[in-house]
Amino acid sequence: MNRELGLWGEELAAQYLRKKGYKILERNFHTRYGELDLVCEKDDNIVFVEVKTRRSTRFGSPEEAVTPRKIGNLKKAAILYLKSTPRFFPEISFDVVSILVEDGKSKINHIINAF
Repeated sequence: MNRELGLWGEELAAQYLRKKGYKILERNFHTRYGELDLVCEKDDNIVFVEVKTRRSTRFGSPEEAVTPRKIGNLKKAAILYLKSTPRFFPEISFDVVSILVEDGKSKINHIINAF
């Protein structure tokens, strides 16, 4: 996947999430464990969102790219984010937004509390 497609997917996911009542707090928060694509707030809780965008399912669905190793790194990155902010969030969750682009159409799959 090229970087341009990934950034486009993250923007589409952010627009989708805003329509669902999420507030985008951060984009592309970098840590030594990797990047948090979107850090959001929903109902006073924090939601870390991993966005996966693909042009085909030839190598699997976009959400299948969220491997156990990736999940572990996302959790470690989330801890670093939480340590960097003075805010308290009563609940923490991890969502996945997968975007499949085929024949000029985008299909969004939002998995709430994915892990």
